Amino acid sequence: MSPKNVVFKKISKDKSVGVYMGRRDFVDHVDHVDPVDGVVLVDPEVLKGKKAYVTLSCTFRYGRDDMDVLGIAFRRDIYVSTRQVYPPLQDRDKGIHTKVQEKLLHKLGPNAYPFFFEFPDNLPCSVGLQPAPNDVGKYCAVDFEVKTFSAENQDAKVRKRSMVGLKIRKVQYAPENPGPAPSVETTRDFMMSDKPLHLEASLDKEVTVIALKQTYYHGEPIKVHVNINNSSNKTVKNIILSVEQVASVVLYSNDSYVKPVTLEDSGDSVGAGEKLQKVYTLLPLLANNRDRLGIALDGKLKHEDTNLASSSVVRDGVLKEVLGIMVSYRVMVKLVVGGDWPLSSVVSEVGVEIPFRLMHPKPEAGDQSEDEMVFEEFKRSYMKGMAEDEEEGNASAGEA
Repeated sequence: MSPKNVVFKKISKDKSVGVYMGRRDFVDHVDHVDPVDGVVLVDPEVLKGKKAYVTLSCTFRYGRDDMDVLGIAFRRDIYVSTRQVYPPLQDRDKGIHTKVQEKLLHKLGPNAYPFFFEFPDNLPCSVGLQPAPNDVGKYCAVDFEVKTFSAENQDAKVRKRSMVGLKIRKVQYAPENPGPAPSVETTRDFMMSDKPLHLEASLDKEVTVIALKQTYYHGEPIKVHVNINNSSNKTVKNIILSVEQVASVVLYSNDSYVKPVTLEDSGDSVGAGEKLQKVYTLLPLLANNRDRLGIALDGKLKHEDTNLASSSVVRDGVLKEVLGIMVSYRVMVKLVVGGDWPLSSVVSEVGVEIPFRLMHPKPEAGDQSEDEMVFEEFKRSYMKGMAEDEEEGNASAGEA
């Protein structure tokens, strides 16, 4: 059996326009971003002289749609680009950029027209903060959408029955160039102790070939090597390790949300004058944080599952203020240190942090030119916890 290439499609309720796309994830390679391509299918009889347009938009939402105050919506359009696809402004063949477009045009017939967008260099990736379990509606997130609509002109009011949109994602994969193996150390001197406490922690993958990479993949265990030389007269009463996610909302404020996404309370102790060398394993997963408010997630396509947000990788020279939500990760190693009697109640902490990246591996590229096309219709009824939108009111061309 030949392999199958899934094509996502969605048709407007009045059947005037439809959008077809061969993929919904578009990769940010840091130095360039995959372009957005697809095909719009029109029905000239239903259009009745109207024009058909396609829009690529990037929107930052920081509140639910029902939280508008005095007509001010809790959203900001970071980027909007609109193209007229029907009647075509150029020869149809000149708008073909990919083999998927060629196959779609051949299959859909003469009323199908290609579209093509290139992302600007400074757009953020798809990411959102997890809402509380009882929250409904939109949440703080960066969303991308390809929308097709029919109207008399680009700025005219658009009936929702004549509009259709497909959510897409702008994603990043783990870089292929290796970096230095992350390792940190610290030495702490104590009062009434002639010698110090030394702590060293490092992240080191077991496979030698990729040991230099400081990037871990989603679902991959993180091994933390801890080396303690306690020359002091204090006692290390406990060793606590965690992975912290730092989500910085940089678009409209400098708010940062620091959330532990996995925690290991080892209970290990190191007496005065003793040493400890041990490897601890941490596994940050969304499955263990589904009820945590404010955890950053990779952009969702609503009817699909997601994972903890991937680390943000930014090209030099790009202003971070326009990148919406920046995500980073670090391993925290904390020693709880107590004194001997009569100072046993005096407790202090010694800790280090090790930054690392948490991302998806880059998938292997395959040749889909000969694959069989399978059309998958995207319906709102697929969305978890959301009913199909039957509203038929008007919307401006720029509304999502």
